[in-house]
Amino acid sequence: MRILISGQTYHPALNGQAVFTVHLAEGLAQAGHQVLVIVPSDLRRPYVVSHGQLRVEKVAAVPFGRGLGDVYLNLPAGRQVGRLLGEFQPDIVHIQDHYPLCRAVLAAGRRRRIAVVGTNHFLPENILHYLKMPRWASRPLTYLAWRWVLDVYNRADVATTPTETAASILRRQHPRPPVYPISCGVDLALFRADPAVDAAALRRRYGLAEDRTLFLFVGRLDQEKRLEVLLRAMACLDRADVQLAIAGRGRHACVLHDLAQELALDKGVVFTGFVPAEDLPGLLNSADIFAMPSEAELQSIATLEALACGRPVLAANARALPELVKNGVNGYLFEPGNHHEAARRMSQLADERCRWAEMGAASLATARLHNIEGTVRRYEELYRYALELRRET
Repeated sequence: MRILISGQTYHPALNGQAVFTVHLAEGLAQAGHQVLVIVPSDLRRPYVVSHGQLRVEKVAAVPFGRGLGDVYLNLPAGRQVGRLLGEFQPDIVHIQDHYPLCRAVLAAGRRRRIAVVGTNHFLPENILHYLKMPRWASRPLTYLAWRWVLDVYNRADVATTPTETAASILRRQHPRPPVYPISCGVDLALFRADPAVDAAALRRRYGLAEDRTLFLFVGRLDQEKRLEVLLRAMACLDRADVQLAIAGRGRHACVLHDLAQELALDKGVVFTGFVPAEDLPGLLNSADIFAMPSEAELQSIATLEALACGRPVLAANARALPELVKNGVNGYLFEPGNHHEAARRMSQLADERCRWAEMGAASLATARLHNIEGTVRRYEELYRYALELRRET
């Protein structure tokens, strides 16, 4: 097949949508398909990256806003999109969001009667808290945000989401196309339990204690991740044998640093900063427990990667996280936003060292269900189904 994929974000961005889009495009190319990716340029100017069956067209773009360093908004690209579709002649178009570039790709595909698959990674919560609106405005703004989403996905032949939870959320908005859950997937060859990792050396490299139970968060340091819950839990916990590492960068970093100082967490919490991709599997293997306090996860690739490395997980009982974390089986869930319960579960996990191996094995079993190779196969099947639907109309 000739497959065109488009989205608002791609490598070198490290958010979940970007990571998934890269994995899918590369996996489809490795499976023998011709793949064209159209995304906004991280260098502002247009450029092209090609290797093997995969070509990535970066269209002219500008930074979206201050503090959003990995988000770029494409300049009007309708003419360029039309030219690229005309040259590439895709069998299928796969959009990753409802933003301007995907709208242009969708419109061009529809004019040519090409089958369209749309994957939704969006929740209104992802953007509403940045608008600083009064509480009374959240309901009408949420309604408008979903109308904005459906204006795009209602013109697709098939819609997908990363989890059944996400599919249920989207179905409640009554979209026209059928909605199917397909995992974002995880690369099990890269993220795996590795007893050969020198955990002590990695901890030293990132300023982490070698003799404490280490809870690790990896991801964007943004407001929606609710990292203040973990910080307040650490203050409530008040245990010298437990340490929390927060790895990543983001718009909320300064606020979190200030809160850690205010709570006098000292060496109990370490902000490692950005962790390069080559260190991430090793760092996950050097941690004892992974922590994800976010309440707005439609899957959480970071949590999938931790599961694949055989880590027990502490997670908020919110959105799609309970699909990955079974309470008492491969970790514990806590009431979203409740730092007292988070602290209780942290203490429980720290005291259950004898169960870590059992929980880690359960995490590995869950991760195997999300192998990226399986995700690629599911999308191949879905593309064929979308082509059949298009031929029938």
